[in-house]
Amino acid sequence: MDSNVAENINILAKFLGTRDIDVLNQEELFKRYGIHQVDVMVLFGGSILEGGDVLASGIKNFVAKKYIIVGGAGHTTDTLRQVVHLEYSDIETTDLSEAEIFQKYIKHVYGCKADYLETKSTNCGNNITYLLDLLKENNISFNSIILSQDASMQRRMAAGLKKYVNNDVTIINYATYCAKVLNQNDELVYKENIHGMWPIKRYVNLLMGEIPRLSDDANGYGRMERIILHMWIYLKML
Repeated sequence: MDSNVAENINILAKFLGTRDIDVLNQEELFKRYGIHQVDVMVLFGGSILEGGDVLASGIKNFVAKKYIIVGGAGHTTDTLRQVVHLEYSDIETTDLSEAEIFQKYIKHVYGCKADYLETKSTNCGNNITYLLDLLKENNISFNSIILSQDASMQRRMAAGLKKYVNNDVTIINYATYCAKVLNQNDELVYKENIHGMWPIKRYVNLLMGEIPRLSDDANGYGRMERIILHMWIYLKML
């Protein structure tokens, strides 16, 4: 295996899974943005189980005035249902939306809950539009918002929201995990354990799915020098 593959995967992952603050607490918010609480924090249900841990941390640290979980059923939902029920057998997940699963999870493990659930969206695009509909329906105005999504989709989620809000709205990214991979005996492995983390091939495939958005134009995120080439080399090795 090319010795640069793991390094380039990590560069791509860091670019996609951005975190604008180092720690999810009021001190970091004040240091970076001059506020102790944002108006809204949102967890998107496409995340791994670590996303629930992140949301619970935000709730316990009072980082927002309102907490929302967004997610109906999409390409990651069956995996979430299986992982949660396997680890917590008394949480029944059959036919539940992602938002409902995460709500049950944080109630069961942390004794807390989100204020609102959005349970109809099926992809990153309507994750955002349905979120905005929910906010409007409940008369929740916001000038600052924390978005937490699976790291492979974090930048995409923020870019989606920027299409619909004014420039004076502060969007704070806090990806639900920061994974690093290593090349160990010619195989990719995770440097650290992350709660409910994807199998390594699934994780790489999720990252690969963002390649069409890496163009340096109005349809993409910007220039990612040579990353695409190295990722395609890895794909051929799978």
